[in-house]
Parts: sequence; C-alpha cells; structure tokens
Amino acid sequence: MAKEIFLEKDCLITSKTDLKGKIVYANDDFLAYAGYKMDEILYKPHNIVRHEDMPRTVFKFLWDYMKKGEEIFAYVKNKTKNNDYYWVFANVTPSFDVNNQIIGYYSVRRKPNPKALEQIKPLYQELLKFEQMSLDRGVEFLKDFCKNSHKSYNEFIFSLQEAK
Repeated sequence: MAKEIFLEKDCLITSKTDLKGKIVYANDDFLAYAGYKMDEILYKPHNIVRHEDMPRTVFKFLWDYMKKGEEIFAYVKNKTKNNDYYWVFANVTPSFDVNNQIIGYYSVRRKPNPKALEQIKPLYQELLKFEQMSLDRGVEFLKDFCKNSHKSYNEFIFSLQEAK
C-alpha cells in the first residue's frame, strides 16, 4: 500500500527539462524523494513522477503559463519509483537564451503548507470529476473557481502557501 512521504522543511527539489518536458537535470533532493538514480530519469519525461490523482487541468494551466513565458505556482502530488507519494509546492519558470527564446523549464519544489493541502485536495477531487467529462470542463471549472475567488490562478495558489 502506498504511503505518504513528507518533505523536510529545508528541502528544495529542483529539476530542469527541455522544451518537451524531458529531464536534463535533477538535484539530490529530487532523486532522494522520487527514489530514482540519475541514469534512470535523465532524458525521461518529467511526468515519470506524476501521480494519477493529479488533475490534468493543473498541468494544462502549467504548460499554458510557461509557453507564454510566465512562471506558475502549483500544488502537485508526485509519486515515487515504488508508488509512494509526496506533495510539493512547485514554482516552475521558463528558461531563456540570450535571444529571449524559451529553451527549457526550471522547477523548484518545497514543502507545502499543510493548511493549503486541506483546500487543494477537495478542489483536485472536483477537477477530476469534471475531467471525466472532458479536460475542457476541468479547465472551465478551475477558471470559474479562480474568478469566484477574485484571484488569478497564481494568486490563489500562492495565497494558500502563505496561509497561517
């Protein structure tokens, strides 16, 4: 049975991917929490650690933001090599070359605020229900949720991390 792993307070999981989301760098924290060795993940799709409980809508938002050259924040449930799981508060930013062209993506993940997860988990369950109808329905639901919160997606996510 899968068990939850909790990140240490000072943990910084970092990775870099190419434009297609293949891992080109992962730090020791990434390897330790995910349970992989570098040669097992290098040039593999980053979604190797995507947990099946994660709504595709969140990743649609993530890719849409990054392709526009914008950073994004998200709560992500990742899975380990042996199918355990861990939650992260992720910040993903595009990497640019000297000509201001996006050449890849850089992600830093840290320990999430436990109070944030109390709100994120039911939200993600709702998103998964809408995604059973279609990804578009999930996207529509999340956009409406943010609109009703009077915050952009990033503002909403970041506010949860700062909640006391």
